[in-house]
Amino acid sequence: MNETGTDLIIVSAVCVYNQQGQLLTVRKRGTDKFMHPGGKPEAGETAAEAASRELQEEVGITVAPEDLQPFGVWLAAAANEAATTIEATVFTAPGTWEAHPSAEIAEIRWLDVNAPLPTDLAPLLTDHVIPQLTTPK
Repeated sequence: MNETGTDLIIVSAVCVYNQQGQLLTVRKRGTDKFMHPGGKPEAGETAAEAASRELQEEVGITVAPEDLQPFGVWLAAAANEAATTIEATVFTAPGTWEAHPSAEIAEIRWLDVNAPLPTDLAPLLTDHVIPQLTTPK
């Protein structure tokens, strides 16, 4: 438990873009929120190794852990688990990609972060990542 009285889950997530500059979001089977591809590290895995593995398992994209670019680390409400906070280490995959749902992914959706946002996005995206992506540099 963390200081807010909720459970804490450590995750890695990846920002992936297509040729149109849209951000990849995924919806896991049995859930209703879209989020980054990613997940929990296995024993002994670094955040980048977990992100790389999850990217391959969930959407068929292969990026070596050392090629992922660190983007940020945030605490956010878990999208699909009540009274749970995630500590997410977020990376960006270099280049542009095509993705295909596999493993526990029911659906993928490419998101234009500069357009009006759908209401079914995970808090990590709406509260932290998208504001960071849309802030003028």
